[in-house]
Amino acid sequence: MSTPPRRRRKKVDDEEHTNAERWAVSYSDMMTVLMGLFIVLFAISQVDQQKFTALRDSLATGFGQGTVHSSVLDSNPGVLDGVSAATNANEVGTAGLVTADKGLGQQASAPQAAGAKPAANSPTTDPKLLLAARAEAAHLEQIRDAIKSELGAVGLSDAVDYKITERGLIIGLVAQDVFFGPESAQLTPTSQRVIDTLSPTLRGISEQVSIEGHANTLPVSGSGKYATNWELSSDRATQVLRRLVESDAMPADRIMAVGFGDARPEVPGADDQALAANRRVDLVVLSSAPDAVRKLLPIVAAGG
Repeated sequence: MSTPPRRRRKKVDDEEHTNAERWAVSYSDMMTVLMGLFIVLFAISQVDQQKFTALRDSLATGFGQGTVHSSVLDSNPGVLDGVSAATNANEVGTAGLVTADKGLGQQASAPQAAGAKPAANSPTTDPKLLLAARAEAAHLEQIRDAIKSELGAVGLSDAVDYKITERGLIIGLVAQDVFFGPESAQLTPTSQRVIDTLSPTLRGISEQVSIEGHANTLPVSGSGKYATNWELSSDRATQVLRRLVESDAMPADRIMAVGFGDARPEVPGADDQALAANRRVDLVVLSSAPDAVRKLLPIVAAGG
C-alpha cells in the first residue's frame, strides 16, 4: 500500500521590519546642507582683495568698456566685505545715495543734490576714463599756459581769462573796452594785438576752435548798424575769425564763428561791470575726447 504524498508547508515570510528611525536620514541631510551654506558664507566673507580686483578687471576687460567694474562690482562692496555699499543715483534713477550699514542692511544716508556730478575719484568712476580725463586736462592746461606766457611777454596777460569745461578750454576776451565798444564789432588796436599774440598757439594745435560772440542785455539802438544783439554778437565773432584767418594764417577749416546775442551772459545783472563783462568774445578750443572723458574735465581741472 502506497504512502500518500506529503503536502509541502507554505513558507511563512517574516513580518517586514518597521524602520522607526527614518527621520534621522532627513535630519542628517538637512544638517549637511546647512553646514555647506555656512561654509560658503564664511568663504565669501573672507575675500582676497587682490584676487577680487583681478576678477573685477578681467570682467571689465571682457565687457569692453569697464561697465562691470563700475556698476556691478564696485557699487555693492558691502555684499562681499561688510563695508558700506553705495548705489549711483544716475544708474537707478534716484537723486539719493543709499548706504547699507554693516549690521543688517540698516539704511542711513545723506541725500545728494539732484543732478550733482560724482567726484572724479568716486568708486563708480572708471579708472581708464579718469586717466584719459587727466591727460586731456593736462593737454588743455598746456595750451592755456602757452597763451598766458605769450600774452605776459607783451604785457597783455590781464586781457584774457581761462576756464576748462566739458567743451574744452575757453579763452575769454573780456577786458573792459579793450576789445569792443558799445554796439560795436570793430576790433580795437589792443584786441588785434591780443589775437595776433595768441594765434601761433592756436595754429599749432589740431583741435577745432569755435569763436563765440556775445552781447550784453542792453538792446541796440534803432538807428545803429545792427537790428538786434544777435547780429551784433555774430559780427563780433566774425571779426575775430577774420583777423585769425586773414592776418594770422589760421586754417579756415579748423575755425567757426557763432553769435549768441545776450542769451548767455557771463555775469548776471545790468550794472556797468556786468554790461562790460558780457560784451565779449570767447575762443573755445573744442576738446576731441569722448563724451565720457569730457564730462570729467571740470572736476579734474579743479583738482578732483
